[in-house]
Amino acid sequence: MARHDVIIVGGGIGGSALAAVLAGRGVDVLLLEQSEVYEDRVRGEWIAPWGVSETKRVGLYDVLMAAGGHHLTRHITYDESRTPAEAEARTLPLSIFAPDVPGPLCIGNPHHCQTLFDEAVRRGAQGRRGAQVTAVQAGASPRVSWMEGDVEHSADCRLIVGADGRTSAVREAAGIKLHQDKPHHWFAGLLLEGAHDWPDDLQAIGTEGDFNFLAFPQGGGRVRVYGGYPLEQKRRFAGPDGAKAFLEAFRMDSAPLNAALADATPAGPLLSYFNHDSWTDQPFGEGVVLVGDAAGWNDPIVGLGLSITYRDVRIVSDILQGDDWSPAAFAPYAEERAERMRRLRFAASITSALDCEFGDEAKARRRDHFERTGADPSLGAHGFAVMGGPEMAPPEIFTEEHRAKVLGAH
Repeated sequence: MARHDVIIVGGGIGGSALAAVLAGRGVDVLLLEQSEVYEDRVRGEWIAPWGVSETKRVGLYDVLMAAGGHHLTRHITYDESRTPAEAEARTLPLSIFAPDVPGPLCIGNPHHCQTLFDEAVRRGAQGRRGAQVTAVQAGASPRVSWMEGDVEHSADCRLIVGADGRTSAVREAAGIKLHQDKPHHWFAGLLLEGAHDWPDDLQAIGTEGDFNFLAFPQGGGRVRVYGGYPLEQKRRFAGPDGAKAFLEAFRMDSAPLNAALADATPAGPLLSYFNHDSWTDQPFGEGVVLVGDAAGWNDPIVGLGLSITYRDVRIVSDILQGDDWSPAAFAPYAEERAERMRRLRFAASITSALDCEFGDEAKARRRDHFERTGADPSLGAHGFAVMGGPEMAPPEIFTEEHRAKVLGAH
């Protein structure tokens, strides 16, 4: 039976990135990916500045840039409680959050995945596509079995890495419990092309009526857009006219530039999903460690899935440089990730309350927040944690007392 140092289940961004890093260091890696072609799953196209720093630390930044990585350098928050001129007067430069990083990095998800998978193979990993995992054996003698067509394969290893997403089979096989909070709202995403009147370097968010939008240009007139809307509107963008209705929601008096988005052409599927958080208390077990969404994910409203994943890759790959691959060796990873995710859950919960609650009371809350933040920048510190990293803000920011202060509760 074949044997490898590491078998990585899942050849998406986390699995392929880790395979590339490890293979580049001489580790014998088998990378198993069930898809034969990466498809647009409406996620994973924006890396926060602190996540960009992580790509540099693991030696993959230049690979992403050579593949067409696109930096954003400006941010505007539009809102129905202020005029477009007021919003644009507060345009935020995005180079302030991480050293030598001009701003967030965007690259299309399918292309991102393929680029990393190819890089892992180029560096010496054994990559298998169309590999349908049928069994995962954790414990003292880790083993993975999979099907390629009608042929069954099995291999032993020192360590199995679960990089197989939210419904992780590796996590289930290892008996690692996943915690999830209640959904806050619906979130839908769509890739656009032909949005040439939207500046290539500008990201924006905004809320008007019962809709919250986010826009992240990919370059060349392509923009990934997202929209948040109430849980009770489950069918709002369903059916054959869903994409048209979704884009019409972007037409806002408070954000006139959005006309460039509403008039653009869909270039991929429109998918909706819940916005909520999940986490694991211990993302490892004997013979197993989890990275990326398999280990728990952050509420997508703050868009940190890739940044979280690249930090996971960096920490786990650093641990695997040593000789000790026992469960105890991954305890520091679990400790760091638990605090990281706790802080990011907090930041996302404030962002959701401010940006994705609707009606007169929510509008007044946002206006009040804008005004008070001008006098007290600490009220926006959760945003710095999103952009610069959860460790950028002091511990007292991540408390219920601070939440009440930010949201104007007395």
